[in-house]
Amino acid sequence: MDLSLEIRAIDGFRLVQVAGEIDVYTAPRLREALADLIESGHHRVVVDVEKVDFLDSTGLGVLVGGLKRVRAHDGSLDVVCTRARLLKIFEITGLTKVFGIYDTVDDAVSAHVA
Repeated sequence: MDLSLEIRAIDGFRLVQVAGEIDVYTAPRLREALADLIESGHHRVVVDVEKVDFLDSTGLGVLVGGLKRVRAHDGSLDVVCTRARLLKIFEITGLTKVFGIYDTVDDAVSAHVA
């Protein structure tokens, strides 16, 4: 399966909706999309993985790399995920303590609104 990315603005954030598989072959596309957003000054990012069927360590590395980049600019990178199989990956790797993981895009955005 391939990877599809859709990027749009929502309430001052950039939403990256991902579908398909994030693996060693497709992760570079996600890495490039996140790098382009961050380099162009967008430091508040939400990555929606609700339509992701597979996520490997390369994909996790891309998300962690994106998080490090936005944090260097006092930004945020949160993940929207309710899929049990993907949540388990975040839990096993300890990344639930690193990322804000939310049930919906609205929840992710609202978490940063005072």
